[in-house]
Amino acid sequence: MLSKYHKKFLKFENIIDNYIKYFENSGVDFIIGNRNSIKLFEIDGKTISVKAFKKPNLINKIAYRYFRKSKAKRSFEYASILLEKGIGTPEPIAYFENFDVLGLNESYYVCEHLNCDLTYRELVETDYPDSENILRQFTQFTFDMHQKGIEFLDHSPGNTLIINEGNGKYSFYLVDLNRMKFHQTIDFQTRMKNLSKITPKKEMIAIMSNEYAKLYGEDETKVFETMWQLTSDFQYRFARKKRIKRKLKFWKK
Repeated sequence: MLSKYHKKFLKFENIIDNYIKYFENSGVDFIIGNRNSIKLFEIDGKTISVKAFKKPNLINKIAYRYFRKSKAKRSFEYASILLEKGIGTPEPIAYFENFDVLGLNESYYVCEHLNCDLTYRELVETDYPDSENILRQFTQFTFDMHQKGIEFLDHSPGNTLIINEGNGKYSFYLVDLNRMKFHQTIDFQTRMKNLSKITPKKEMIAIMSNEYAKLYGEDETKVFETMWQLTSDFQYRFARKKRIKRKLKFWKK
């Protein structure tokens, strides 16, 4: 098993190595999915999160060995870049890769565990208190990310953790980091597309458009119409994909 640690956490190497070795039968289940699983462990009185990525198929096994970085390695490296650029994300601790003769077999990403108050999803699905203020601060957070050349390709409702700092102030942290692009500058269309997966609600788009337009110095109508059109396009594709999956499940019965 290959591993790389952030220098701050090298003193816990033996403990974390054992967490990985006995991952299947230890830790506290946090998310156990068909694709990836996350378990919680303790080090030095703090909770850490260990994400086990789904074992790749044959093509990806080979690709992750010779052509692409694994999701675990990308998560670790991207988290480090985000923090260097002043963008919130749980602190990276280590990543692990296990290769067999064909390629990548297992991989794990270890980071701090944040106890957040909500994710962006709660803003979409509930009548959350102070939601407009949170939306505007989230838009400011995203604008700052764009200004720093960061395109978070999985900028979706469940991938932003939100912590209430009190006095109407909120902090934002990105998770599920393995798909990102880094640019010198990001053009207007890419910025708007990056917000197209966040919410299907027109009233939320209106608030974010208003805030983004003020920050970017662009006409608010243009920002709203572009963001709403890209959101509508994404929702159409998403709904069509779900319909196709339902039909395939029906014919498999």
